[in-house]
Amino acid sequence: MIDVTLLGVSALAPLPDRALTAVMLACAGRRILFDCGEGTQSAARKAGVNALGADIIALTHYHGDHTFGLPGLMQTMLSMNRAQPLTLVGPAGLREAMAPILALAGNLPYDVRLLELPTGGLRLRDVDPRWPEAARLAAFPTEHRVVSQGYAFTLGRAGKFMPERAKALGVPVRLWSLLQKGEPALFDGRVVRPEEVLGPPRRGLKVVFSGDTAACPALEAAARDADLFICEGTYGENGQEALALDHGHMTFAQAGKLAAAANARRLWLCHYSQMIQDPEEYAANARAFFPEAVCGQDGMAMTLKFEE
Repeated sequence: MIDVTLLGVSALAPLPDRALTAVMLACAGRRILFDCGEGTQSAARKAGVNALGADIIALTHYHGDHTFGLPGLMQTMLSMNRAQPLTLVGPAGLREAMAPILALAGNLPYDVRLLELPTGGLRLRDVDPRWPEAARLAAFPTEHRVVSQGYAFTLGRAGKFMPERAKALGVPVRLWSLLQKGEPALFDGRVVRPEEVLGPPRRGLKVVFSGDTAACPALEAAARDADLFICEGTYGENGQEALALDHGHMTFAQAGKLAAAANARRLWLCHYSQMIQDPEEYAANARAFFPEAVCGQDGMAMTLKFEE
């Protein structure tokens, strides 16, 4: 199960009724915050989300509207006596970009770990053993005016448990739950691996966050079959494609077309230009390609569950 909350949908600057674009993802009690612009912790409080408990903050790029909320959030974590490490993830140049941020945050009693994701992504249990075994975070390159990347969070699902196989192998019933979670069972000096008692892997869950980007093949590939695709739609009107490309962004129609091409199951639009007063006025432009497109709003939330 994955809980996703859209904390804000604004681009460039926060508005009285629209926070800067950021997303909180929670799974098995662990949390990832995607981007952290000015006012993100206030937006999280308004949405009823605990940003202070974020284990990982994944930055799509280092423009201020995606990073300037970090010093304040990190200091609030300090004031709340945080002890657990905080992992900051970002594209190339992370250490240099975070130097002034960390200087502003001051002396912190908890470790701050800087991590550029390896090619092929990261098993999140390698960051914190409390993450589910099958939880992974991968980055993919995007096309913005600076080095940037989007993120794909996946939660794999093991195959159906075959009790008759476990019985045949003599696995004690008390250890069945380990195998069902995809972990090996050790008993009587033997090791039984999950694949010995499980059927073929079942469909898992996938959440993709575009960050700031023009439409590009890497984004379409990353969004393939996503259960939830959260995609920027900086410009609402058709005919603004050249403007969007010049600034490294997308139109509503481009987002809808890309989501359809990727066979995404759900599309949430976000990162609206301040020229857009009411996103619903332009929603038809996205829905012409992806009929179920939703104009994201601050505080919008969804729980994704495995199919039966």
